[in-house]
Amino acid sequence: MPDIAAAHEVLEAAVGTLAGGGERRPGQQEMCAAVARAVASGRHLVVAAGTGTGKSLAYLVPLALSPGPSIVATATKTLQDQLVDKDLPQLADALETWRADESRHREDPDPSDEPWLPLRFAVLKGRSNYLCVQRLQELADDDQLRLEITDGPRAEISRLAAWAQHSPTGDRADLDFEPSATAWDALSVSGRECPGANRCPSGPDCFAERARHRAEEADIVVVNTHLYCLHLFSDAPLLPDHDAVVIDEAHGLEDIVSDTAGVSLTGGRFDELARLLRAVVADSAASGDLEDVGSLLRETLAPWRDKPLPAPLPAELQQLAVLAQGRVNQAATELRAVPDNAPGEAIPRKVRALLVASALTDDLNRAVEATAAEVSWVSGTESAPAWRMAPIRLGHLLTEHLWETTTSILTSATIPMNLGEILGLEPDEHDAIDVGSPFDYEANGLLYCAKHLPDPRSDGYEAALHDELAVLIEAAGGRTLALFTSYRAMDRAADALRDQLDFRIYTQRDLPKPELLRHFSDEEESCLFATMSMWQGVDVPGPSLSLVTIDRLPFPRPDDPLLEARRERYGAEAFRLVDLPRAATRLAQGAGRLIRRGDDRGVVAVLDSRMARAGYRWELVRALPPFRRTADRDQVVTRLRTLSEESEAAGP
Repeated sequence: MPDIAAAHEVLEAAVGTLAGGGERRPGQQEMCAAVARAVASGRHLVVAAGTGTGKSLAYLVPLALSPGPSIVATATKTLQDQLVDKDLPQLADALETWRADESRHREDPDPSDEPWLPLRFAVLKGRSNYLCVQRLQELADDDQLRLEITDGPRAEISRLAAWAQHSPTGDRADLDFEPSATAWDALSVSGRECPGANRCPSGPDCFAERARHRAEEADIVVVNTHLYCLHLFSDAPLLPDHDAVVIDEAHGLEDIVSDTAGVSLTGGRFDELARLLRAVVADSAASGDLEDVGSLLRETLAPWRDKPLPAPLPAELQQLAVLAQGRVNQAATELRAVPDNAPGEAIPRKVRALLVASALTDDLNRAVEATAAEVSWVSGTESAPAWRMAPIRLGHLLTEHLWETTTSILTSATIPMNLGEILGLEPDEHDAIDVGSPFDYEANGLLYCAKHLPDPRSDGYEAALHDELAVLIEAAGGRTLALFTSYRAMDRAADALRDQLDFRIYTQRDLPKPELLRHFSDEEESCLFATMSMWQGVDVPGPSLSLVTIDRLPFPRPDDPLLEARRERYGAEAFRLVDLPRAATRLAQGAGRLIRRGDDRGVVAVLDSRMARAGYRWELVRALPPFRRTADRDQVVTRLRTLSEESEAAGP
């Protein structure tokens, strides 16, 4: 059981190892104590921890001091890398120093005490992230498979094979080059395709199994939130046993649970099974039939793209599902006919193909038998539509698979207002705290609500928006991250303003994200126009960013089939429970791009008059950092000009 005083001592030791000796953060200490109490009591905890809190160490310290193993789940690779490469090594060193000091200061040490063990931590990823030794062996032994691969991927595969001989992990992230999808797919397997170490000839050498063994021996295991949710809803455990889980970036948990607890059927899954079948049965009659079903599924789903599927399902889709089940059964029959003593690599391929066929059959059955508590719809692109099915409400699923079994700490800088209610956490079953941020938002930031602009749904809005952007960007001397709710709005604004302004305007279409952010950060007077994917994960501290603009309130699409079903279920409460929390969370994420360190200053401009007029506006304001607020554009222009002049005077 983690002791709060000990947790604070270790936290101070860990923070003290930072460059410059670190700094005391009351919010970090408050969160650390709350997590320690949660782990000790088994009571769930929801923590809003603003930018700069140092939340990762605040939850890692109590986990490290607890006796049982723990999981940390993150939604992004950036945070995962930070935990494994920086925070956990830093904590391990601090913990060792603290334990040594404590032992020295004990007046009457107990000789029967067990020796301290160093903190053990590991990262575990989905199987497709690791090179499959068995696939590599099969490719080396099969001339026909090698002939089917073109020259470009063939060279990459040779390079991957050489790398695999010396890599201790087989983890794609450890490569010093980025392989093409074709090359990596040839040497990896999905979770539903892998038979496991005990049924695979290469099991003893499997990179994924080695990673799993390291995770089973660790005190803290870092995983992707998607993998954690797959573990929750899987018949067989994918992760080691654990007493507690921290879900960081928990604002996205609802969508990930919906994705992993549901079903997705695409034509590509039938193509995949056909490929696996041909690798086992060269003259397969069923493989072509599977590909035909995949093509027919694409054609049948196309008219329903971005629409809900009615209940009962359309007759043509029901008929197609029956046909598809028959074709999958035909494939399974061909596979089972392959004798268990077949030569070469036929048996491992047979096992993998049967697993894929079984998963496809299960998902077809689930899709056609969707209940009133689930919603079916079609998503994806024109060329690759997907038949989706997901639960409308998630509370009962999480209660059964998570809340009743594992102490859970949910945290994010932008926690939705009703996260506990959405996820089925009863008020008497969890604590919720907001530890704030160490940044002085009131002194350094200004929230501008453009009350004078037309309603964004009116005809005159776009021209007025462009004029407003031009005035603000000119005053800021560039230095602007302009966030838009659609690519169309971003493109039209960039086209209109490039001719009016002398500042370089980048858009999200111009370059890959890392290179784009580097240019924006290095070129102090440039502007970056971006869409929804950059409302989070953009970290540009310093003088290159003094203005964040938001074109309109980021409410979810009214025609999103899953959200539409949830609105129907919630009835009169739908706006409060579905739309408003999502808009508030996304708005807070966008506004959070401005202040990334203690000396950052600037303006967040919401160019949607509803922010100043609508009856729900205070719900949105309360979700944002506590900036000073104004609707006076002249005040904003003066502030931006002052910041621009100060930046120019300071020089590079």
